[in-house]
Amino acid sequence: MRRFFRTDSPPNENILLIRPATLADIPSIMALVAAAPTAAQWPREHYEQAIQSSHPRRIMLVLEDQIIEAFLVARAAADEWELENIAVAENTRRRGLGSVILNECLQMARNEKRHAVFLEVRESNTAARLFYEKLAFEKAGRRRGYYASPNEDAIVYRLLLS
Repeated sequence: MRRFFRTDSPPNENILLIRPATLADIPSIMALVAAAPTAAQWPREHYEQAIQSSHPRRIMLVLEDQIIEAFLVARAAADEWELENIAVAENTRRRGLGSVILNECLQMARNEKRHAVFLEVRESNTAARLFYEKLAFEKAGRRRGYYASPNEDAIVYRLLLS
């Protein structure tokens, strides 16, 4: 799967590529995550497993504009998908790249006849919560003390796909 998207972001029109991640992408992904403190800070082994493992089924996508600007990891969970991790490079935020890559994931879930996509986000991560709400995710619950360092509740969001 290789999908191309056109954006009209200044100063020039850009062509973006969304494709499955490879092991060679992991150093770029790790650098992107290191600069995104609100993203899940996974060790290298987690990314390797996400790319190589077939059980549970996972997808790991990258969005490129000459370099990797965003990535996303999701896993199949019964008739739903769980969005496990997503990050956009700091210098390209607010250009719609997060929406582009997440919408690609949502379309893949629809194509597989999944019922919903869900995720957890730190209660204090207002920017992420507004982003998900803008894409029609709805609050579905709370997980008390879900996050550590600092200890914080997670807000569960769900998007029904049917």
